[in-house]
Amino acid sequence: MFNNQRYLTKGVQVRIPLELQLFIWSCIDGLPEECDYFQVFRLENLGGIQKIIHFSEHPEYHREYLIPTDNPITAKVYIIDSEEYSTMLLAEEY
Repeated sequence: MFNNQRYLTKGVQVRIPLELQLFIWSCIDGLPEECDYFQVFRLENLGGIQKIIHFSEHPEYHREYLIPTDNPITAKVYIIDSEEYSTMLLAEEY
């Protein structure tokens, strides 16, 4: 799963910094073999710290990351695997 072409929406391209996009994809690369096709990343601004909460429901998965940055953002990002390709999109684009 998630071993296919990767795409992102215009919303992600505009709102999510490239470094953060790459970090999120690296989280996907580190998933266990059995994972949900629908991954959620909640991004929170902690004033100079980017908090990333990564979770899925079936099977249950939860990880949190804190990354120092000059420009933390608040957003919810989904990554969905369709078996043909994986797409990163903002929650409001779903």
